[in-house]
Formats: sequence, structure tokens, C-alpha cells
Amino acid sequence: MGDKKMSKPVMNVALVCGPDCDMEIQAIRATLECFGARVFTYWVGRPNDLIDIISGKDLYPNTDMIILCFHGDEGQFIMPELEESIYELGEPKGNFGPEEIRRFAKLAGKTVISTGCSVGKLETAQAFLDSGCEVYIGPNDDPYGNDALMFVLRLFYDLIQNKRSVKEAFQNAKSLDAEMDMYQLYENGQQSI
Repeated sequence: MGDKKMSKPVMNVALVCGPDCDMEIQAIRATLECFGARVFTYWVGRPNDLIDIISGKDLYPNTDMIILCFHGDEGQFIMPELEESIYELGEPKGNFGPEEIRRFAKLAGKTVISTGCSVGKLETAQAFLDSGCEVYIGPNDDPYGNDALMFVLRLFYDLIQNKRSVKEAFQNAKSLDAEMDMYQLYENGQQSI
């Protein structure tokens, strides 16, 4: 890393790990820390863990960006399946879709990046924007192999290293190859790019 010293992180990033996403999380965390970000990793073992993060209850103060690393299906985040007796009173069962996001999320001013299959569909994105989220990014189809990882790394490389805006960094990450075309950026209730 040369002469670079990290006296103050360039940004605070919440890295949220859903089921079976731990290898992706480790690669993202190591890279973002190398870039100079302060990364807080959250391991989701039950629905209430995700609720505590997206509601702000368990989100580190001054978090700039939230990366949701989950598998997805039909615009929903795949959640851990618990034995019936393990669920807490009022804890939602099943996957997290737009309805659950609208019910629990309070993300005023945050930028949220999601990596899971189809979680960049308009209805899911709109639920995040309705929660106060400033920008929401996700794929509207199924990323193949390491596409999600490479998209996130390129996005943050441009944000941190090249000090580009979210929109510029997004465009550069999309330009990696034709597969990246599935990534969508939503802002103010509109699909911007």
C-alpha cells in the first residue's frame, strides 16, 4: 500500500451477509478495507438481524453505504429458514420482498447496493426508495458467477480511488462487460440509468 496511512476512513460501509454468501463478503471486505473504507460486517442468521440493520436499530452511526449480499429470487432476498419454534414473536417468516422492506426499512439518505439475483427489479427498488433510500442499485436478472463481486469492486474502486460520483462509478462498473447491463440504478422513484 505504499505510504498510504489510514488515519480516517474514506467512508463507512455496512456489509450485510445473507445465507451462503460468506466468500463474496470476505472478498468485498478485504478489498474495500484495502481501498481505505471502514467496513462493518453484519451476519444475518435470522430475519430480525436484517430488520435491525435496515431499520437503523443496529446500523453503525454515519454509515455511508450498505451492501446487501444475499441470494435473491423474484425480487426477494432469500432468508435463512428457521425451525418454527425458533422464530421470535412477530418475526417474519420466509423471504424478504418489497412488503417487508416497506414495513421495516428506515434508510433516509443511504445508498444501498444489492448483489442478489433479481433484487434490482423496480418493485423491490421502489420499496427501498420509499424507505428514504437516496440511491438503490441491484441486478434485475441473475448475475452469473463472479459478476456481482466484480461489479461491486469496480463500483467502489471508482467511488474511493477515483473519487467519482455514484452515477459515474455505476456507469463504469456497468461497462465491464455486457453481463453488467442487468444492474440498475434507481433514484427518487425513477430508474435513472
